[in-house]
Amino acid sequence: MKRNYWPFLFIGIFTFTLGMIIWTIYSSTQVPVNQDESFLNSYQKVDENFNEIALANEKFLNNYDFVLKVNEQEFGLTYSDIFYSQRVIESRSPHKDILNVGDNQVQIIIKNKNTQAVVNDAQIALRVTRATNNKSDINLEAFEQNQDLYQGSFKLDMKGNWNITGVVSVGENKGYFFLKTNAI
Repeated sequence: MKRNYWPFLFIGIFTFTLGMIIWTIYSSTQVPVNQDESFLNSYQKVDENFNEIALANEKFLNNYDFVLKVNEQEFGLTYSDIFYSQRVIESRSPHKDILNVGDNQVQIIIKNKNTQAVVNDAQIALRVTRATNNKSDINLEAFEQNQDLYQGSFKLDMKGNWNITGVVSVGENKGYFFLKTNAI
């Protein structure tokens, strides 16, 4: 009598497939999940309310002059980097190479557009985060107010791609910014 080995092949394929399914589920549960928090909000809320964010920036800039200085480089109230990949930023953005490994300084100047008076009651929340995970998040909320600007500092411990995101509130007006950069 001749033996038929085809059933062993199907049992082997089934066992291998079942093992790979179990391994995939186990491996995926071991990987940490990092939620993107652009503009200090979940990506679902940003996606749902992006038009309101754009209109809020426009309204904020109609009432106030805003300058964000990171290590003496000046930026406005911008969020256009959110649309670009890190490769685009590295190749042609003015936002590249603005952070240093070690000490970094942030200064924010907010002036009333009509009176040119410095705004003294702004609420500023700023986060410096790695583009890949949330382990290295640096939150800056306690800015020192010194004459006509708000000052803060932070320290980076590694090179790589970083995002600077934040919200500035003056009364009912809110402004949002998002910069992609890297530390050298």
